[in-house]
Amino acid sequence: MNHDAVFLSPSLGWSLLVIISVIWIALGTYWGRKNKHFEQHALAGRNVGLTLASATAVATWITSNTTMLAPQFALQMGIWGMLAYSTAAFGLFLFAPMAKRIRALMPHGYTSGDFIRLRYGKKAWSIFLLFTLFYSLAWLVSMAMAGGILLNALSGISYEYGMSILLLVCVIYTMRGGLYAVIGTDFIQSLIILAGIVIVGFAVLNHVSIETIHANLTAEKPMLLNIMFPVAIMVVFNNLLFGLGEVFHNNIWWSRAFAFREGVGQKAFLIAGFIWLPIPVAAGFIALASGALNVAVPSADMVGPLVVANVLGTTGAVAIFIVVFCSLASSIDSLLAATSDLITEDIYRKIVYPKASSEQLKKAAQIVTLLLGLTAWLVCLPRIGTLATVLFFAGPLVGSMIWPIITGLYWKHATSSGAICGMLLGSALGLLAYFQIGWYIATLVSAVASMACVIFFAYCYPANYDWHQLKEKQA
Repeated sequence: MNHDAVFLSPSLGWSLLVIISVIWIALGTYWGRKNKHFEQHALAGRNVGLTLASATAVATWITSNTTMLAPQFALQMGIWGMLAYSTAAFGLFLFAPMAKRIRALMPHGYTSGDFIRLRYGKKAWSIFLLFTLFYSLAWLVSMAMAGGILLNALSGISYEYGMSILLLVCVIYTMRGGLYAVIGTDFIQSLIILAGIVIVGFAVLNHVSIETIHANLTAEKPMLLNIMFPVAIMVVFNNLLFGLGEVFHNNIWWSRAFAFREGVGQKAFLIAGFIWLPIPVAAGFIALASGALNVAVPSADMVGPLVVANVLGTTGAVAIFIVVFCSLASSIDSLLAATSDLITEDIYRKIVYPKASSEQLKKAAQIVTLLLGLTAWLVCLPRIGTLATVLFFAGPLVGSMIWPIITGLYWKHATSSGAICGMLLGSALGLLAYFQIGWYIATLVSAVASMACVIFFAYCYPANYDWHQLKEKQA
């Protein structure tokens, strides 16, 4: 790391890191005091109200990808790149009615895996678990990487130390408090994130006008203003489908559909979508100002923190440090909790130990959380690629699961064969596109191929599914 690019002294950086870490661990422990058995650990008693529900959805979706990858999109692909990332809001908008239906169809459900198993059978369930666990690990790795990059860019704290401490903090309070701790900390984190982004946006505008930014882009990088930029246009559609796939299949969102109080889910996801929608645009605007502000950007995924730190100096560096740490923690804890619950429910309870008691399941979920954190840490140690390349490598798998989920919830003629074919063929063609063309089209290819498979089997060999089979109740 170039010393000139460091905006906080290592001592200040370490002080901030220690203070924030202690606060989140203490809060997570406090909110987790009601966590007595597995259902409380996994689903917070299925009684989360509208305010906390909306806040946790917003905070979870404001990830490292929103605060760091959205600026990278804008820096590399201009206006279209900035708008492309905002399309991920449609994942929350469209999941809102799905959450209502999920709660109605599966009043006793725990995970997205429960749905796939009951709707499509064990073969489809096995493929789904493999895909969603791979994606979850990729997302976890990308966020841990972002934490290391952030601390290194702002204070010179080594990538390895920053990444390790961030993961450790999230693992500790998620193990202790489960979803109670995740939702409680998410509420505070969402307030900090939103306030920080508003303040940063006004600060950048106070230092450089929109006219100056436009003039600089016209002179230095005119392609970023080109509305016919082919790759950027493809990114819009690719990212839209990637966002839909992320939300539709991932147990983070299904666990919230089960955890939110009856009648709350649809409202909470709609509110969260509207709150989240402008945030990537604001983050992307910051990146487009980098040229006019003469900010040297050694790596595209560091542009957001570097611009803010240049504009506001030490104060800005502290602010962006806190905001991005909160955005990372709010997503890492949610992913750790939801993925550990998925493994505990779908693998440990359903396959390994069907007679496990509620207390044994809770203990298993805590152990799985620790193992997930350790696995992510080992993968992150040798920093691999940029945030975009790491995350979007899982894009074909994500895209292939969109149509099996949608049709499985609403169309009784959707078949197990269609779901299996859609996931396998869609992911295979998407990965081929990823390596032969680029990450910016892989999810689009995967989703289209999967849709064709699902529709073909539903029309040619229609099922007649009985929705009551989804009302499975655990012993």
